[in-house]
Amino acid sequence: MKRILSFCFLIALITGTVFILSSSKYYTNEGRIFGTSYHIKYAGTKDLGADIEAELRRVNQSMSMFDEGSTLSRFNNNRSFPQDAMFTEVLYLSQQIAEETHGAFDITVAPLVNIWGFGFKNKSNVTPQVIDSILTFVGYEKLQIKGSTFTKQDPRLAIDMGAVAKGYGVDRIARLLESKGCKNYMVEIGGEVFVKGENPEGKRWSLGINKPVDDSTHTTNEIQTVLHITNRGIATSGNYRNFYYKGGKKYAHTIDPKTGYPVEHSLLSATVIAPTCAQADAYATSFMVMGLEAARQFVGQHKDLQTYLIYADSQGQLRTWMSAGMSKYIQP
Repeated sequence: MKRILSFCFLIALITGTVFILSSSKYYTNEGRIFGTSYHIKYAGTKDLGADIEAELRRVNQSMSMFDEGSTLSRFNNNRSFPQDAMFTEVLYLSQQIAEETHGAFDITVAPLVNIWGFGFKNKSNVTPQVIDSILTFVGYEKLQIKGSTFTKQDPRLAIDMGAVAKGYGVDRIARLLESKGCKNYMVEIGGEVFVKGENPEGKRWSLGINKPVDDSTHTTNEIQTVLHITNRGIATSGNYRNFYYKGGKKYAHTIDPKTGYPVEHSLLSATVIAPTCAQADAYATSFMVMGLEAARQFVGQHKDLQTYLIYADSQGQLRTWMSAGMSKYIQP
């Protein structure tokens, strides 16, 4: 009798599992947030579009540079704000990566980004004197964090989370999908991605890396290579989309927090694969500040990161370098 009951229970369990699997299908949600578009695909039993939109609005309310009521804007303007777990989490992560990269990643770069015309304020007249003045209150070490208390050494210090907010938003949606029981999904916001499980064809997710061709209109999408990836975050940073010319010289949006000037080196694009998309986002920006050789050395010392770098050689020809573990993502 016990064997019969066990067998019946097993049949019921298998039948229930088959029902759950067969009732799952892939849903797609798309929209705009953080000044860019998002695309989310996931296997589930119902459409989670409303939940996704609500979570993205919460991230935006925390870290938006353009909403005067956001936690970030309140912090920058030295106004009080309620405790914000998202804001605190990203501040801690940003300070950690700033220390690891010796300031190549630094969210206190906001005033410099603004005067060069890439931030949340209008471009100013840039002179060496202005740069030197701003550098006196830029630097991650000038921002202290203890628990949920943040202290500025100078009230003019301001932060820009643009190099990590999209990645963090991706991670928040991934957490949301996990909490809803989703095991197969792809979350993409403005080119920053986290993937889990399998795509609708039962394979790893395929993601393209753009060839770094100057295109401020964002209409060119020539693919350099395709990655086949799962259970990781991926982000790309480059100076081929956000730039302007003045006096015949190109000014790119990546600002070196130590010099105060846009970077000028051979590295054109940095793609990073990391455990989370926020990490991938921040490290990709860090590498664009560091340049080719420093980025290669850094990745060699951090085995949890993989990177694909595109640079120009002395003849102006595109060349690539990838870390040792990257090849497994390029093979189908």
